[in-house]
Amino acid sequence: MNLIIGLITVVACTMGGYILQGGHMHVLIAAAPLELVIMGGTVAGGFIIANPSVVIKRTLRSLGLLLKKPKYTKASYIELLCMMYQVFKLAKTKGMLTLEQHIENPHESSLFGQFPGFVHNHHATDFFCDYLRLVTLGSDKPYELEALMDEELQVHHDEDAGMVTALQNIADGLPAIGIVAAVLGVIHTMGSISEPPEVLGRLIGGALVGTFMGVWMAYGLFGPMSNSLKAILEAEGKYMYCLKIGILAHLQGFAPSISIEYARKALLSEVRPTFAEVEEATGALPPPSA
Repeated sequence: MNLIIGLITVVACTMGGYILQGGHMHVLIAAAPLELVIMGGTVAGGFIIANPSVVIKRTLRSLGLLLKKPKYTKASYIELLCMMYQVFKLAKTKGMLTLEQHIENPHESSLFGQFPGFVHNHHATDFFCDYLRLVTLGSDKPYELEALMDEELQVHHDEDAGMVTALQNIADGLPAIGIVAAVLGVIHTMGSISEPPEVLGRLIGGALVGTFMGVWMAYGLFGPMSNSLKAILEAEGKYMYCLKIGILAHLQGFAPSISIEYARKALLSEVRPTFAEVEEATGALPPPSA
């Protein structure tokens, strides 16, 4: 939604201001298609050359995130904390081995089924269940697991950074690509130097459209898209970090309510539920059953 609102604002203000100052839209309209062919082809080719296929696929898929509402809200974090509370409470009362049937097949688990938002997040579900599985197998040293978690989260961060970098590289290159398009327009103009002034004026104006579009799209579209994607992916990382803190607190022997309080403290202020909200939500949960 922010992408659409921002794009409308950029286009309306830029074109509206141009028209109000007496600009000729027909020059832009006539030149824009060919400039877009030159610039679009160069951007697409450079994007393919610069990035491995896996980054290209991930980047293109990630663009859909820019059109969606924020994935992680206060409600989703309340659900996450409640999920950890139920799991840790079951482990405390009936032992870690009772979790095996749930963590081996979380998508069919009655325990995880209470928390559909978490279960539908496949990366988070795999992360949580993988480390609980290691604990049930006997790897219960918090500092060793923390180091392993940090390594896995760093790999995930690096993969996300590759997508952000790919978009930012497009933004960084667009002004120069716009100059290339403008130079080609100037070359075309010089080949028509014998034409009357009104024709030369249109040709020169069309050539400058390339420079305009390169700078405009770099700072009005692709640069902001890169920053927005970075924020979305960082929110994903914070969700995973919350899981990490909860697991480590549980391994250190804290009660479930204390473990999820540690996890709650790791959240950003705009989505962090209050202690009372979490207490009310966990108090309404049914007793966990094996």
